[in-house]
Amino acid sequence: MNGWTGKMLRVDLSAGSTSIEKIDEEILKKYLGGRGLGTYLVYTEVPPDTDPLGEENILAFCTGAMTGVNVPTGGRSSLSTLSPLTGTIFDSNTGSQFGVRLRWAGFDALVIKGISPTPVWLEITAEGATIHPANELWGKEIPDTISTLKERGTSTVSIGPAGENKVLFASIADEKGRSYGRGGVGAIMGAKNLKALRAKGKEKPGIANKDIFDFVNYEASKMVTASPRTSDALPEFGSSVLVNIMNEYGVFPSRNFQRGEFETAYKISGEKLKEDYLVRRGACWGCPIGCKRVTKTKDEKGEGPEYESIYALGSSLDIDDFETIVSANYLCNRLGMDTISCGATIACAMELEERGKLDTELSFGRADLLLKTIEDIAYRRGLGDEIAEGSKRLSERYDMPEVAMQVKGLEFPAYDPRGMQGQGLLYATSNRGACHLRGNMLGPELLGAPKMLDRHASSGKAGVLIVMQHTNAVIDSIGMCKFVNYAIGDDFFARFLTSVSGIKYETQDLQLAGERIWNLERLYNLRAGFTQKDDNLPPRFTEEPLKEGGSAGHVVHLDEMLTEYYRFRSWSADGIPSEKKIIALGLDTLEMEQEDA
Repeated sequence: MNGWTGKMLRVDLSAGSTSIEKIDEEILKKYLGGRGLGTYLVYTEVPPDTDPLGEENILAFCTGAMTGVNVPTGGRSSLSTLSPLTGTIFDSNTGSQFGVRLRWAGFDALVIKGISPTPVWLEITAEGATIHPANELWGKEIPDTISTLKERGTSTVSIGPAGENKVLFASIADEKGRSYGRGGVGAIMGAKNLKALRAKGKEKPGIANKDIFDFVNYEASKMVTASPRTSDALPEFGSSVLVNIMNEYGVFPSRNFQRGEFETAYKISGEKLKEDYLVRRGACWGCPIGCKRVTKTKDEKGEGPEYESIYALGSSLDIDDFETIVSANYLCNRLGMDTISCGATIACAMELEERGKLDTELSFGRADLLLKTIEDIAYRRGLGDEIAEGSKRLSERYDMPEVAMQVKGLEFPAYDPRGMQGQGLLYATSNRGACHLRGNMLGPELLGAPKMLDRHASSGKAGVLIVMQHTNAVIDSIGMCKFVNYAIGDDFFARFLTSVSGIKYETQDLQLAGERIWNLERLYNLRAGFTQKDDNLPPRFTEEPLKEGGSAGHVVHLDEMLTEYYRFRSWSADGIPSEKKIIALGLDTLEMEQEDA
């Protein structure tokens, strides 16, 4: 079978058992692998009322048809689950080699359930899985854990103290800081007493039509080289190239989104990172772009920070001490925490202090307290124990939910939607909460890719966003990186998938698959109790115009965009997919099975 292996590795930590199962070929064809396959597995195996930190929740590590295939950016994999932070269906995507090795070991998916009575780590080979004791690893930071388990030809991911202590935004990371980062997936591993996973595999995926594949790969590589975004900007400065650009547009958040610009942004820009901290470029497996930054402070060497981390640990906290920001990024990576939710929840605490709701020294601009605060969160000490629950729970605890910059419990990334109407609609409708990786409108609204749209216009944004949401679901499912979409489009993804699998895919087939995945995620969240009211934004964005910068005077006109969005999706005014749409996507049988369960 080309394109996929058709095999899934299952581990039950409660029973201490492992098994290898076949995956129905039709499921792989319809959901493509990766995020799509993970969505199907969570939908069919995890009831929405399941305790996310309990035995019945699963961790579904899923590879795609391009994972481990020598295509530009073919090194991605997804992890799907029920999020303890948001209560939504959730997937987290990474460029760690763990997914590549899992695929080379011969598996499209690794599904873990149950809770081990004692700490363990999991070894995956082509023969299956072996459960090893991990008592001596428990309590170690991620780099120490991985160095202990390191073996030639393998890739390891681990949780740190944050995951062990069930911080609700704990991550799972490899030795380079590439993470299954958002949604608290590390807390689930911690709850399962699962410290680490190591995969070893060397069987490269087969190609159904090598001649066509080689030609498509050659053409795609030329386009990646020709695009100024993938050949110049991202390799030269990484994602941090956006700091000065977003600040100029007035959409670079500071002081917990109270402002859309940061007066000293130049101090924490991609240019400054290159000048003072860069050692060399880095890249995920199979990636010609090389957007990663290997950096060094006076005390430490590591990767990053990325643009999102610079915002979350810098401007959002009113901190421009770049040495502290870089060190905070390293610390989050070592302890195993999502930098976005970590920084955004600290910013929430700082605003609570500013408004007199929280009696603490932690306030905007206190760079001297940042590293200690991050450690307190990971070890759940003092105020850190409250911050570890995320901004939604923290703000509600102090009766001021409006200062939590979140949607469906997930904290905002680094783009103020008051200067990007489509981005506001994206945040509100994203199935996993506020997220720029579900159809980022940065391209059409600010960068002119694939074409420039009026960023302040609300009419007509729904249709563009929906197409991008579907495309992003496809990219997450086949195992490639979204950055490559700046150079190649759906036609190349379809040609790659056709040549690798031997199954004919047209661009419309991929859009249909993306729509199927998106709607299945929506149906799960509806079963979990989410409604149209959750497709919303904090009132700051819809009621409080920005006062300064390149987006001054603007708010998000969400209601009119939502009406258009629901209509374009063939959903009801309450945001519920119509029966006709469910049938057209082939989801009616699944729906009936869940109703009967």
